[in-house]
Amino acid sequence: MPQPTVGRIVHYVSYGTPGGEYASKCRAAIVTEGPQGDSDLSSMAVLTPEGMFFNRYVPQSEDEHRGGTWHWPERAE
Repeated sequence: MPQPTVGRIVHYVSYGTPGGEYASKCRAAIVTEGPQGDSDLSSMAVLTPEGMFFNRYVPQSEDEHRGGTWHWPERAE
């Protein structure tokens, strides 16, 4: 699996709301700082329809895609 480097596009998974008004969704994100040392935590700028926010120390989750994690975008066929 490639390492995320500055400027790469990834998917950030939003948390959604506890009451279910908004579901957890994949959002486009740009890596602003890759992992340091043995860590898998990266920092990113997350783009949403409502605006942009910055998130530091986001863990990678390729299998579960749970809220608050990032993963590589799926390939289109």
